[in-house]
Amino acid sequence: MWQGRKAVVLLMFLVLNIGVKAQQSETLIVFAASSLANAFEAIAVRFEAENPDVDIIFNFASSSDLAAQLTEGADADVFASANIRQAARAREAGRLGSALTIFAKNRLIIIVPDDNPAAIMSIDGLAYAGVSLVVAAPDVPARIYTDLVLTQLAADPAYGEAYRMAVIANIVSEEQNVRQVAAKIALGEADAGIVYVSDVTPDIADQVMTIAIPDSVNTLANYPIAITNDAAHSERARAFVAFVASGCGQQILQMWNFIPVRRDPVCEDNASS
Repeated sequence: MWQGRKAVVLLMFLVLNIGVKAQQSETLIVFAASSLANAFEAIAVRFEAENPDVDIIFNFASSSDLAAQLTEGADADVFASANIRQAARAREAGRLGSALTIFAKNRLIIIVPDDNPAAIMSIDGLAYAGVSLVVAAPDVPARIYTDLVLTQLAADPAYGEAYRMAVIANIVSEEQNVRQVAAKIALGEADAGIVYVSDVTPDIADQVMTIAIPDSVNTLANYPIAITNDAAHSERARAFVAFVASGCGQQILQMWNFIPVRRDPVCEDNASS
């Protein structure tokens, strides 16, 4: 009988202890641009290891979709956007409770299937007749940067407006986020796509070829991050933002082909790898 009572008492203790730990655990909701998926998931592993009572839940989507969700009142603690415009949209709606911090930069790149069926070897190839081009949808930051590149090419006498119009005519699909663009090219569903350098992740690297966009017409994408105005766990949110901007967070971003904003970012024990 006594052994049975001991078992019941032990079981009750374990249940109560688990309940207390569950109550002490904090869930941090992070809205982040789809291009940040791999890097932020790696950052979360490191951050959660250092903060075992925190669980991070991500909502990855295009920055325009995330800004719309925030404007409509979606719950979130942190917003990391792929451009300032969408972050400003969330701020104008009263959803951001801290100043914007630029934590990374990125560049656009052209990708083609590994067998390169359209024989595209440079940016000139995007205007070839019959080329099928996939880009991000209007208002998605990657598309805004793409349009800026095309505008700069149109102003270059070597290309001109005719080049820009030929490229636009070759667009066969506009995707809701840049990772969908990358996926379509990796699957060989089009001849070329325009994505960020960071979108050529290990899982598709052997399925695509990359073609650089000249720096003279390319543009740097700025990634801002901020805490929301009604973050349920504001202290943890601040800690996460600080970690992203830290040497360790910056090193992880650099590992995933982002351009860090800190010079020579270093993770002290190199555990981020």
